Amino acid sequence: MTLSVNWLDVSLAGLALYFVNQLLKKKPAFPLPPGPKGLPLLGNALDMPKESPWLTLAKWGEKYGDISSVKIFGQHMIIVNSASAAFDMMDNKGLVYSDRPQLTVAGDIVGWNQCMVLLQYGDDFREQRKHLYRTIGSRSSMQKYENLMEGNSQRFLRNVLRDPSRVGHHVRTTAGSNILRISHGYEAQNVDDPFLKVADKAMHYYSVTTAAGAFFVDIMPILRYLPDWFPGTQFKTIGKNGHESLAEMTTKTHEYVKEQMKAGTALHSFTSELLEDREVSAKEEHLIKWSALTLYAGGSDTTVAAIHSFFLAMTLFPDVQKKAQAEIDSVIGTNRLPTIADRQDLPYINAMVLEVLRWHVLGPLGVAHASSEDDVYNGFFIPKGSIIVPNIWKMLHDPEVYKNPEEFNPDRFIASEGKPAETDPRGTCFGFGRRICPGIVLAELSIFISCAMVSAVFEISKCVENGVSITPEIGQTSGTISHPKPFKCAITVRSEKALSLIEEV
Repeated sequence: MTLSVNWLDVSLAGLALYFVNQLLKKKPAFPLPPGPKGLPLLGNALDMPKESPWLTLAKWGEKYGDISSVKIFGQHMIIVNSASAAFDMMDNKGLVYSDRPQLTVAGDIVGWNQCMVLLQYGDDFREQRKHLYRTIGSRSSMQKYENLMEGNSQRFLRNVLRDPSRVGHHVRTTAGSNILRISHGYEAQNVDDPFLKVADKAMHYYSVTTAAGAFFVDIMPILRYLPDWFPGTQFKTIGKNGHESLAEMTTKTHEYVKEQMKAGTALHSFTSELLEDREVSAKEEHLIKWSALTLYAGGSDTTVAAIHSFFLAMTLFPDVQKKAQAEIDSVIGTNRLPTIADRQDLPYINAMVLEVLRWHVLGPLGVAHASSEDDVYNGFFIPKGSIIVPNIWKMLHDPEVYKNPEEFNPDRFIASEGKPAETDPRGTCFGFGRRICPGIVLAELSIFISCAMVSAVFEISKCVENGVSITPEIGQTSGTISHPKPFKCAITVRSEKALSLIEEV
């Protein structure tokens, strides 16, 4: 008699072994953090929200405390809703909480586990981080790119003047041009540039595949071996498309730099700086290539989302725009555009940058951490291998920390007599501990020069259609990187003098 074993048999056997293992696990001495009660075997799989999950997780925080927990088919997920708990765990216990979850689709199939953002903590991670901090991690290291960023921002003004209805495209072109020039010495001319288009595609798949609870296969990796025709394996198509776009994004840009260096025409960039004047091993080149990809990916989509949210805020909060314009007119005057060198003299514009980062959280749930060993925090047991989800949106919209958090109010970051400044959001919005974003300086400079130059020459207001003023919706798209929901705004030149400044570009 011949025993016939098919994929369904293998899958069911795997599920059975998995659940038996979960049932036989020894109970810990300390309780897990509290959370919504789950179902047998399924756990909280049906409780996990798909849209704006940070809002649901924030409600759990209000009910269960700073940290709560859920369990999805045996996988523990710890939700952190307060900045103090996040610092205690991911900063003060960095050795325990610096890993990343093993994401089957985003990591193993697409390939983001080679990039610093999903790379497991270890020697390769430290080497990539060292490259990034050395080349863009400080104010002094970024000085060589200031003229580039100012020039691209000036061209942005000209493009908006010519076609204000396509401001979103202009934002994407400018952000992409900045980051590609810095990472690979490549000068993108418009939003249809092939390098920008492949970056948009790759970042789309990154945001989709890294969202918390996106795929069941991330919890049960054995399911990746199911045949393509098996029900529920759409993740394979998503993974394949994501892998192709990421491979193109990574390899083509790196080969471009090498070709330009060989021809003697390479512009100075992050990649050329690390490759020039020395022989590098295959391993070193691999780390350089993926370090550059970290920079390229990290700066392309997040800056776009930040500048979009600035335009939304100016549309909804005209008094803030007037204050920003008044400061620029007073300090800079009307005979020139602001520069990065003016930053120390523009406290309100700097506060506006902080409020952009707080009001619209670019990564509402950050990028999940993972615990590398069992731990006890505040009397609660955190099992090894737990997924740690920091609800950064909740931390930056906590009314106990930020007064009227839904308002866009840069004054909250300017101290006055009897009123201290509210908590700086940069300690939270860029991540925690050894996983903090290495591109903080670059991000701040990009947002600052955009906010300053736009405020100097443009008036942003609500659109009027058929005599009716249209108020945009305040909302964020779901995904690891979150953009404002689509909105319309009216953009006009402030004055004839402002027009002449734009036309001089």
